[in-house]
Amino acid sequence: MLRPKVLIVDDERLLRWSLQQNLAREGYAVFTAETGSEALELFREELPDITLLDIHLPDISGIKVLQYIKEFDKDAIVLMITAYGDIQTAVECIKLGAYDFIEKPFNMEKLNLIIRKALETSSLRREVSQLKENLSQQYGFDSIIGSSPPMKQLFEMIKKIALSDATTILIQGESGTGKDLVARVIHYQSKRASKPFLEINCTALPETLIESELFGYEKGAFTDAKTMKRGLFEMADGGSIFLDEIGDMKLHTQAKLLKVIETKTFKRIGGVKDISVDVRVIAATNKDLKEETKRGNFREDLYFRLKVIPLYLPPLRERGRDVLLLAKYFIDQYNREFRKNVKGLSPETERLFLEYHWPGNVRELKNIIERVMILENTEYIRPEHLPREFFKGESVSESRSVLFDFDLPPGGIDIEEVEKSLIKKALEKAKGNQSKAARLLNLSRDAFRYRMMKYGLLEKNSNVV
Repeated sequence: MLRPKVLIVDDERLLRWSLQQNLAREGYAVFTAETGSEALELFREELPDITLLDIHLPDISGIKVLQYIKEFDKDAIVLMITAYGDIQTAVECIKLGAYDFIEKPFNMEKLNLIIRKALETSSLRREVSQLKENLSQQYGFDSIIGSSPPMKQLFEMIKKIALSDATTILIQGESGTGKDLVARVIHYQSKRASKPFLEINCTALPETLIESELFGYEKGAFTDAKTMKRGLFEMADGGSIFLDEIGDMKLHTQAKLLKVIETKTFKRIGGVKDISVDVRVIAATNKDLKEETKRGNFREDLYFRLKVIPLYLPPLRERGRDVLLLAKYFIDQYNREFRKNVKGLSPETERLFLEYHWPGNVRELKNIIERVMILENTEYIRPEHLPREFFKGESVSESRSVLFDFDLPPGGIDIEEVEKSLIKKALEKAKGNQSKAARLLNLSRDAFRYRMMKYGLLEKNSNVV
């Protein structure tokens, strides 16, 4: 395990030696510098976890060295070493980004405690920084898959919006089109990326709870308000708040939301003090808000305030061959996750995917790919691997819809003979594979095996699953 690195910067040789001996005994890798220029060179070479920096140096002031260090690494942990009477200067250093200051002469036990706490802070800072970097990569512009004309137009709009100072954005589209993904891309590719991205689903909570979640409340504001609670708007200051399914928000809450957007201020429930915030509001809905305003379900003034910059996400059925790009993306994703090696869709499955109506949009496609790759061990995803509800859509392939157009014979027909014949036909087509044969008849495997047993067909196929 690597030892934490500590850089000591002080022009007093005895102090440097004393600190080096003490910290080395504590298990740290210690580096020392007498001047500011030497300290900066060592910092760039070693990237220490902690820097102990004297304010008074012979060549460059400690304050300048601090500024250079923070420019090089904004997450660097710097402890300022001060003499008596330098407290005011030390406070200025804190404002410039120093972690803390220690006053000469100092207690070594206290110093060791401060360093341990500072190392914990350093570790947390770097974890947070790495997490933010990961989120920025995860929600990059290329995380939205598609090459169809409507998606190309959407990409251009998203890039412009993310880089703009727009504070209200309305995303409209059917359920499952990826509105939440677009909201995250806008946030994590904007100047607000380092600040919070908080979300709330307006259908998931009752009106009173939504208000307390959005605006917070003061202690004693209501019976269960034992302590003060900050709301999402307050916590998202400088960042973005995502209001999903805003079309279901109640009118009373809509009025409060409109005030926050227009004035950038609000009061906690039970509070009297105005709280100022700078928050980008990204709202999403699968409803036609224009129609909702006509019905009196949505405030017209809020609708026009939100749609300063509107985005429309096209349904999957209007995106042409994007469905195949998305299928490949999800197959690659689940190949990594499930450690499989599915090469793609068979030609017939590709045709079915392009014909299908996709009422659940991208979410439905993702779920189907995930389900098939969990349940099947196959090189290609074929039609018989698809769930039966897939074929109950609005554009069921004719190859899967067997239409019987014949007259019953005058003497009638034995329905069980028809059923037995269908079971046998399905087994022949599936080459004896009972699971595949069951799917051909939209039956569960158990229901299919029951019918095989009923007609004495099970024994003949006992070696085939």
